[in-house]
Amino acid sequence: MNIHSLIFSLAVCVLGCASPLSMAQAPAASLDAAAAPQTVWPAKPLRFVVPYPPGGPLDTMARLLAEKARVSLGQAIIVENKPGAGGNIGADVVAKAAPDGYTLVMGAVATHAINPWLFASIPYDSVRDFAPVALVASVPNVLVMNKDFAQKNSIRTVQDLIVYARSHPGELNYGSGGSGSAGHLAGELLKARAQINVVHIPYQGASPAQLALLSGQSHFMFDNLAAAAGLINDGKVVPLAVTTTNCASMLPGVPTMQEAGVEPFDIGTWFGVFTTAGTPPAVVNALHDAYQTALKDPVVIERLKAMGSDASPMTSEQFAQMVGRERDKYQEIVRISGAQVN
Repeated sequence: MNIHSLIFSLAVCVLGCASPLSMAQAPAASLDAAAAPQTVWPAKPLRFVVPYPPGGPLDTMARLLAEKARVSLGQAIIVENKPGAGGNIGADVVAKAAPDGYTLVMGAVATHAINPWLFASIPYDSVRDFAPVALVASVPNVLVMNKDFAQKNSIRTVQDLIVYARSHPGELNYGSGGSGSAGHLAGELLKARAQINVVHIPYQGASPAQLALLSGQSHFMFDNLAAAAGLINDGKVVPLAVTTTNCASMLPGVPTMQEAGVEPFDIGTWFGVFTTAGTPPAVVNALHDAYQTALKDPVVIERLKAMGSDASPMTSEQFAQMVGRERDKYQEIVRISGAQVN
């Protein structure tokens, strides 16, 4: 056998024996690599962005849920605060993240329903750029007044407040956690619905606004029920009405704004988990299941109850539909109020 024949024989042996096996294995390896994001997800820790400062209700709940959800997911969930621009900065981080489910945001009514209409421009689309995962909480706001001012002027109801405001135009002021917050919009909606002239004072967060109310620097505010409950229970502020269409179980006897004669009026605070649009449905479902399991934890249930939350479980699709309805609602509220942030 000459050298050419020998080389040909070896080539036939290699192709006949090794190549079919290699060719059979190659597609399988490729499929395994392609399936890896679904089959082994999550393969690394997750990043959970809170678009507000540390210490607030959203931050506290995000950290509690991260602790509980990691048990189901088998990976750590690292909470990271990215405050600024009414939540837009943190939300934008997730809007522009890789669509792999490793980056989450605790989105809220502000970031996903109010800000698109309130700001002249925002760097993300609150529908197109996100995949809703799970609603966490839905909490009413409550109209509360400085106790001394209310007692001095015999203001016990919303109608008493309206009568006083009409007879003292421009003299009453209300505080909020900032321009564009739910409290700000509620105040502007009250002005529009009741046709009264009161002055808005924006503060750098709900806590400074509360302190201003307690000290008498402001006369009233629309506060988150979770934050106001302690002050109400201690008798430090006077609750006049809740801002949602249903009464709050934590405040028996306190009417809604609509029951108090200001209608239509429906402004509440909600927040939930979102990830980046384009994330595979299987990953979104895994996240949804993990967070729904966390929301059933007794510690989480007790914390939500203390916040006055009346949220009920819903699918990711139902959550997405709710966000769409909220966007439409707040487009009209922002228009009526005339509020805008440049």
